[in-house]
Amino acid sequence: MIKITADSTCDLSPEIIKQFDISLIPLHVLIDDEDFRDGIDIEPKDIFRYVGQEGKSCKTAAVNTFEYENFFKEFSPKYDAVIHISLGSGFSSCYQNAKIASEQFDNVYVVDSQNLSTGSGHIVYEAALLAQGGVQAEEIVKHLEELVPKVDASFVINTMEYLRKGGRCSGVEAFGATLLRIKPSIEVVGGKMIVGKKYRGNFDRCIVNYVKDRLENNDDIDYSRVFITHSYCSPETVQKVREAVETYAKFDEIIETTAGCTISTHCGPNTLGILYKRKSKK
Repeated sequence: MIKITADSTCDLSPEIIKQFDISLIPLHVLIDDEDFRDGIDIEPKDIFRYVGQEGKSCKTAAVNTFEYENFFKEFSPKYDAVIHISLGSGFSSCYQNAKIASEQFDNVYVVDSQNLSTGSGHIVYEAALLAQGGVQAEEIVKHLEELVPKVDASFVINTMEYLRKGGRCSGVEAFGATLLRIKPSIEVVGGKMIVGKKYRGNFDRCIVNYVKDRLENNDDIDYSRVFITHSYCSPETVQKVREAVETYAKFDEIIETTAGCTISTHCGPNTLGILYKRKSKK
């Protein structure tokens, strides 16, 4: 048997985690001087209260090597292999720390997702499907490494205030975006976040236009599945996005998930993305 594990940042739904018996290791969320474990001691709504209402600073910190060693120690003796999918190495030292920890075990494999949220979630989900299908560990890892550059991950954010507080944009940029009602799309390219197209106006209208831009007349889409991942957007907004997705593409599976603490810390409430696989590497 093969055990699939991942960093808490993969943002898969509780149903998928339970269905495939995936085990997650939590990243750290630092609120001023307090240390919380993602999804265990703190939820995104807590972050929105701390940052949005109480004005506290909030950032995330990687899982350290010792924590990974203890995590892998729990599963290594019980399974033929453990395959761990980490938060992208361009965003955190999680991959590096997990890789170092894995060297203490002869049956632990660590895969760098080069992504975040359900961009990583695609890799975890694929690993779970392959493991359930009886594929050998080395073959699963090879398949995942080929899939990594094909994942298309992007989000639209409603406010740049959280990026400003996290030091990822200036106060002038954030103020200008608010004044002009700009909703930027954030894209993962080459394992790093970049600012893509900037939308302007009402958030729901921006998000529908974003879906159209990503999916319409795009012949490089793998239609097996798409994640709609959001940080507590309204059900009405999510429904509009689902309808737009169904209008511009015919995915076999549309999976809605809620973003965890990492995306929420950096992007704030009302962030939404569609994340799918491409046929080719870009």
